[in-house]
Amino acid sequence: MSTLKTTRRMAMGLVAAATATFGLQANAGGHGIDLTGETVEWIIPFSETGGSAKWANFYAPLLSEALPGQPTVVVKFMPGAGSTKGANYFHEQEYDDGTLIFGSSGSTQFPFLLGDPRVKFDYADWNVVLASGTGGVAYLPPELAAKMDGLDASGLKDTDFIYGNQGATRLDLVPTLAWEMLGLNVESVMGIKGRGDGRLMFERGEANIDYQTSSSYLSGVTPLVEAGTAVPMMTWGALSDAGDIVRDPTFPEIPTFKEVCEATDGCETSGEKWDAWKAFFIAGFPAQKMVFLPRGATADAMVTYTAAFEAVKARADFAEISGKRLGKYPQMTGAAAEAAKASGTNVSPDAKAFIVNWLQEKYGVSLN
Repeated sequence: MSTLKTTRRMAMGLVAAATATFGLQANAGGHGIDLTGETVEWIIPFSETGGSAKWANFYAPLLSEALPGQPTVVVKFMPGAGSTKGANYFHEQEYDDGTLIFGSSGSTQFPFLLGDPRVKFDYADWNVVLASGTGGVAYLPPELAAKMDGLDASGLKDTDFIYGNQGATRLDLVPTLAWEMLGLNVESVMGIKGRGDGRLMFERGEANIDYQTSSSYLSGVTPLVEAGTAVPMMTWGALSDAGDIVRDPTFPEIPTFKEVCEATDGCETSGEKWDAWKAFFIAGFPAQKMVFLPRGATADAMVTYTAAFEAVKARADFAEISGKRLGKYPQMTGAAAEAAKASGTNVSPDAKAFIVNWLQEKYGVSLN
């Protein structure tokens, strides 16, 4: 059985289990908590320049309005060790009074999935109250974008690219593997603190290829495109209900990596490399960012935060304001958030083995 079929069968089982689990939790009771006069600390394990910062800063004032007592919601950035510093800190905390939440990202999920030795946390102990999908867009300077022949990226194969990379086991493995599959020569400058720093490298001419998640692309790269200093190359796409890669709903005019791959000689959209890329794309983007309460969270706290995020989504202006800031992606609560957590924190053994071996060969990173 192929890696993709195994991944999809596993995901379906996890979704069913997650839905049942949430139903049991919801039926266990819970009447809410009052946060009047409190300050809620929202830990983000990245710098203040990237997509996670934009996502949290978008939601924080809306969450403050929706929570009982309208507490102040403060976003606290805790970057370091490939986001595992902040995640490990959060894992050490136990539920107290509902004033601590955590924002995870695909760049936190990937070290967990790959068995990174810096990981001291377990998603099974965390309680999800929101899951946000997103996308990603790769872009080039105009003089390099001109080397593409329509969707065919073959004209870029003689270019030496520089890319600002957050880390080998981070979400950046999705673009770097994609560029390798296209036959591009991309050298990673490792260890930048956030994707916003990668964009700044591009703006300063220190990098000549970059990608941003949708929220950062909308706010930080769209002005560059409008000024003529950046040209979109491709998106990673979105996942259809049938499990196929389709165009990103936020950027329907930009081709997907799958389309560019199919048009570029030597790039294959089948086989173990494609299956591994797609498995980690699924783990990293459709459920790319999640909000958690610490282990031991009460039913009252879960009800409170779930209801608050549902109230935010129910705002009459939510579709408009979220579309402009985050893009047009699902914002999931309740059983849907549990299912997203399941799909975002599990990949097939074959996909994991491929990526672990690839990281060893490409970067000398040993995770065995």
